Amino acid sequence: MDARQTDKSKLPSRHVTEGPERAPHRSYLYAMGLTTEQIHQPLVGVASCWNEAAPCNISLMRQAQAVKKGVAAAKGTPREFCTITVTDGIAMGHGGMRASLPSREVIADSVELTIRGHSYDALVGLAGCDKSLPGMMMAMVRLNVPSIFIYGGSILPGSFRGRPVTVQDLFEAVGKVAVGDMSLDDLDELERVACPSAGACGAQFTANTMATVSEAIGLALPYSAGAPAPYEIRDQFCAAAGEKVMELIAKNIRPRDIVTRKALENAAATVAASGGSTNAALHLPAIAHECGIEFTLFDVAEIFRKTPYIADLKPGGRYVAKDMFEVGGIPLLMKTLLDHGYLHGDCLTVTGRTIAENLAKVAWNPDQDVVRPADRPITVTGGVVGLRGNLAPEGAIVKVAGMSAEKQMFTGPARVFDGEEACFEAVQNRTYKPGEVLVIRYEGPKGGPGMREMLSTTAALYGQGMGDTVALITDGRFSGATRGFCVGHVGPEAAIGGPIGLLRDGDMITLDAIKGTLDVALSDEELAQRRSEWTPRGNTATSGYLWKYAQTVGPAVNGAVTHPGGAQETHIYADI
Repeated sequence: MDARQTDKSKLPSRHVTEGPERAPHRSYLYAMGLTTEQIHQPLVGVASCWNEAAPCNISLMRQAQAVKKGVAAAKGTPREFCTITVTDGIAMGHGGMRASLPSREVIADSVELTIRGHSYDALVGLAGCDKSLPGMMMAMVRLNVPSIFIYGGSILPGSFRGRPVTVQDLFEAVGKVAVGDMSLDDLDELERVACPSAGACGAQFTANTMATVSEAIGLALPYSAGAPAPYEIRDQFCAAAGEKVMELIAKNIRPRDIVTRKALENAAATVAASGGSTNAALHLPAIAHECGIEFTLFDVAEIFRKTPYIADLKPGGRYVAKDMFEVGGIPLLMKTLLDHGYLHGDCLTVTGRTIAENLAKVAWNPDQDVVRPADRPITVTGGVVGLRGNLAPEGAIVKVAGMSAEKQMFTGPARVFDGEEACFEAVQNRTYKPGEVLVIRYEGPKGGPGMREMLSTTAALYGQGMGDTVALITDGRFSGATRGFCVGHVGPEAAIGGPIGLLRDGDMITLDAIKGTLDVALSDEELAQRRSEWTPRGNTATSGYLWKYAQTVGPAVNGAVTHPGGAQETHIYADI
């Protein structure tokens, strides 16, 4: 059926636009200037995470207008709305970071409620920051109305005295100031030039990692996730998405037709190949959960283990997202993975074609060194590794992109901190010792609550030139900008009596990213004895949203989700 002749008899919006009993509902639509024709066309929600919190979100409103033009051109009626974003760069290093991961659930929930409440037929979702990307994709597969995801685009790199810089350089500069390797005047100069445009953090941090996922999983149009935010070509992608979603309505192609087990494996492969953020091991299980697919941290880690690392991107490499886009974009990365057997080519995408069909005409660019051929990788194992052992029975995750093999093993005594602030203070005051394993606990999904990221601490260590002399482990998270031997998502978390909560200063910990293990030199009997003496530790979240989040959030191994998911559904919104 042609999109211009869509039958509304099976679309959700019939409940608010069709029949004499819906006259009151239509009166509200007339009040906003809609014509009779527009009211009886499919209603398409255009959801953006626009706000004035940070540059990653600031261009989304402009791009949403281009989406609306595309929807209207294809005889649909766009209905724009906004949801929240908590931006990690602003929230980092203080109590605000507790709001970051919970914001993913608020985004998914608020988009769901808006679509449900107003009976929209489709969704085009625009997001620009770390948790808003997975949050928007979670809403799409939860609702299962025809949907297309749009990334707001990355920021351009800054320039500091002739060299390119990102916000990562600023976080590390804090450590340099602390040890006298940078002056306050130089810091002031750097902070004014590091972020020169709209867009999300420019390296392969969490936002660009999940943007890569959006194309690989099939929810975004090819090339659309790579273009930087200031590039006007973004508006062309947005308009095309608006038109294309009308085709998806006509063909009844829905997100769960696209996001399958194979598609999730494709997404994990591109994360590994690009040296992406460890946060993907939290977000991919959460997206799978919405579909009723079991895809845990261990499933993600298995894909990471057998996928080569081929994109030389910061923070472990040399280049930023803009550079990859300009040499061929995410399709270039996907094409070489497909050609060498690391992707499933038969997965459907929002183009209505398969991954293989989308990539059929993508030619390899030999005049670039941002992306290596998959048979000549930077390293044969992916840039992110899963760990398991008696210190992490539910698993853990570490980013090894850019790390030599000899640096992927570490043994040292534990130095235990209950919360990031205590550890950061020790780093700033240089009261830690080389060779120690710094343990930051009670930062898990429940214990934080909110599973904060530890970038301020890790960046300060690198700024001091000490990043390779210690290891860090946490039941919280590490930023996509983190580098060094930093292990996150350790589960079970300390707040529920996991082994990380039983550690004491001096316990010998061994981390081995080559074997995939994380162990403490304690017997089962000693751990059991300590557990019998352990008592729960409270936190400050005794009311408000963080309290509600702590009551419902599950373990990191399953994505830190807060509801039963697709496996427990008796009906899907799209079928009302």
